[in-house]
Amino acid sequence: MFSSISRAHMLGLRQTVAHRLVTRRKYSVTRIQALARPAMGPSPCRNLHWVFKVGDRTATIRFYEDALLMEPLRHEEFTEGCAAACNGPYDGMWSKTMIGYGPEDDNFVLELTYNYGVKSYQLGNDFLGITIRSKRVYDNLVSKGLGTAVAFADAAAAEEDKGDSPAAPAPAPACLAVTAPDGYRFWVLNEEPPSSAPSSSAPTGSWSRSCPVTELRLHVTDLERSLAFWSGFLGFQSRRLGAPGEALLSCGPGQCQLRLVQLPEGQPLERGTAFGRVAFACPGEQLQQLEADVRAAGYTVHTPYVSLDTPGKATVQVVILQDPDGHEICFVGDAGFRDLSVRDPAAPQLLAEALDKDKSAEWFKQRAEREARMQAMGV
Repeated sequence: MFSSISRAHMLGLRQTVAHRLVTRRKYSVTRIQALARPAMGPSPCRNLHWVFKVGDRTATIRFYEDALLMEPLRHEEFTEGCAAACNGPYDGMWSKTMIGYGPEDDNFVLELTYNYGVKSYQLGNDFLGITIRSKRVYDNLVSKGLGTAVAFADAAAAEEDKGDSPAAPAPAPACLAVTAPDGYRFWVLNEEPPSSAPSSSAPTGSWSRSCPVTELRLHVTDLERSLAFWSGFLGFQSRRLGAPGEALLSCGPGQCQLRLVQLPEGQPLERGTAFGRVAFACPGEQLQQLEADVRAAGYTVHTPYVSLDTPGKATVQVVILQDPDGHEICFVGDAGFRDLSVRDPAAPQLLAEALDKDKSAEWFKQRAEREARMQAMGV
């Protein structure tokens, strides 16, 4: 699949260096603090997708289509593992399904990676959840009796202070928490995403409307250290939130934001085997300089600059980093990715054919029947 670099070679290039900036940025403890965007870091950039590993592909697709009302955008099958470990540390056959609410040029979507023969993954505490703002999806969950009503702390409510007499906060929207078959959590709000015009510096064709997927939430062990990396080094815009130990990051208006939540002191971050990856697009000519800057700053390069081929589709260039807690961050050249990510009208049919050929649904059905028999026997 990737002719230029072998998987073994790529995995051998991973680095595990300790990383801290020589001078730690000091932050005042305010309700919200806007942090200046330095020249360093890829710019402009846009948030693309989050990668989930899935075990029960049939049940997973049913959940995203029937519960969250997402649609398959692309489906691709591979005969060997990805040189950039897109499917995790697995060498065998795997598939990638991009699913979401619209074209990848305009929406933050999900990448579902399925490794043939791997039926489950161990969850860690790294991934907290994804927020979806959509009355249509909320109503669908209610009509099907899905989800649990929960209180939702809205990051958008924590706007900049409005002088001595701030306006009263709007009532929190109704929220349902729902969990995918592999244990990944979603919060669905009974409201539409806020409208936002694209930045003048955004890549050509950037978002003209807001995507329903508005927030990705991750745990970190040291918020100050994470902000030094994401905002101080990569240049993402950052705001402190009202809740202690939380901050919101963005690489542009109208895009899915990243909320970092600090774990209790002393509690380690565990990635399990289900760990994911977040992807961003930036001008391809900036990728090699980004890698050099990361190395010079003492941060971690997970996968050095490499071209990745998808049979019958566009070639893309990527650099994959890791933040101080090991969260994987893929930066891909924008032009190549736009060509690669064109919506495929045949995606639903290709996915259906793969599900039918795989027969994994029968395996899960047989396992459920065995477990039911064992439970009835008191075992």
